[in-house]
Amino acid sequence: MYSSSCFHKPFLGYLLSSLQAASIFFRNLRSIIYCLLLCNLKNQTCLIYFLFLCVNIETMNWRRLCCCIYQEKEDGNKENNKSRDNLWEIYTLKEILHATNNFHNDNKIGEGGFGSVYWGRTSKGVEIAVKRLKAMSAKAEMEFAVEVEILGRVRHKNLLGLRGFYASREERLIVYDYMPNYSLITHLHGQLAADCLLDWPRRMSIAIGAAEGLGYLHHVANPHIIHRDIKASNVLLDANFQAKVADFGFAKLIPDGVTHMTTRVKGTLGYLAPEYAMWGKVSESCDVYSFGILLLEIISAKKPLEKLPGGVKRDIVQWITPYVQKGAFDRIVDPRLKGKFDRAELKSAVMVALKCTDSNPENRPSILEVVEWLKGSVGRRRKEMTNIEHMLEEDGDKETDTDLEGFRMAKSEVRRKWAR
Repeated sequence: MYSSSCFHKPFLGYLLSSLQAASIFFRNLRSIIYCLLLCNLKNQTCLIYFLFLCVNIETMNWRRLCCCIYQEKEDGNKENNKSRDNLWEIYTLKEILHATNNFHNDNKIGEGGFGSVYWGRTSKGVEIAVKRLKAMSAKAEMEFAVEVEILGRVRHKNLLGLRGFYASREERLIVYDYMPNYSLITHLHGQLAADCLLDWPRRMSIAIGAAEGLGYLHHVANPHIIHRDIKASNVLLDANFQAKVADFGFAKLIPDGVTHMTTRVKGTLGYLAPEYAMWGKVSESCDVYSFGILLLEIISAKKPLEKLPGGVKRDIVQWITPYVQKGAFDRIVDPRLKGKFDRAELKSAVMVALKCTDSNPENRPSILEVVEWLKGSVGRRRKEMTNIEHMLEEDGDKETDTDLEGFRMAKSEVRRKWAR
């Protein structure tokens, strides 16, 4: 049987004291997570399960932090979980092992620097995805704690949902909703690319969904969040091909009033904004740049970096620029679409991608402006874009009314829409 009473009183007292000490000295939710992850007293295996409901550590508002801690016994039975009205469920290692067939290789659906991802099915028949930490290094522990913290703060239809996590001396596991249509990269460059399941409307829907997820992180989440690793493999697709931005291991929390920070460079080559790649200056604009690269990738099915003969690398913006200057937009779009796309939407999407990838971060639009542009609610079809060549030559130094007319929505109005 699983209950908090299975812990000795000294253990609970020590744990609560640790929580209070962490809140006083660190004033940071991440510190609380670290404290709990490292709290393996008396060799007891703990399942640590958080419901992060608007936590206010500064004022010690513990009523908004629900922390359920369970000890796993070999032959015990788990208490009934709370209903799905709560945002996360409680898992034991035994349940996860059963769901994933003991992390069998046949259940593996992905692998990255963090570790492996496994498909599983719970005893209730619910499909899940389980990310398993590869090694207990300090770097991996940091990414685990960051991802759990970020996922504990956010809840949006275009962000991958957290179902729960498990932490013990031997294992670090994060349980997500399973995405049956895999990742965007699988459809653009992987095993499903030849099937061409992504028609033009679906591609635009995915692009808008990914942008809306970023919009929530940048403008609604408190504090604001910079993802730092937007790429095709981190956009997952549910049963309806709705985009879900995933993998928050590199994410950065931005305090109120801070517009940018300098930090160690993390992310994926080809998607990194130049000011971030060269000087480590990270801001929301870096995510906008990465999204612009992703948008061009969605349109063209070209990889962000292409290796040419002689070992020379060419990025997707360099590849696309000559076609844009000639007005040859049909040469940009994925040939597997066989001409079945909206040409006005194509031009608009390419235009916004070029604005997102401007070398000057101050000239890039906000992600909310990008969403409104792609949705067409600010005059996507207002007129043909006649100044593209001039814009490219000037490298974004001059912003004409024609170039930015579609981005003139008041940010306060947009933010109110997103806060609903």
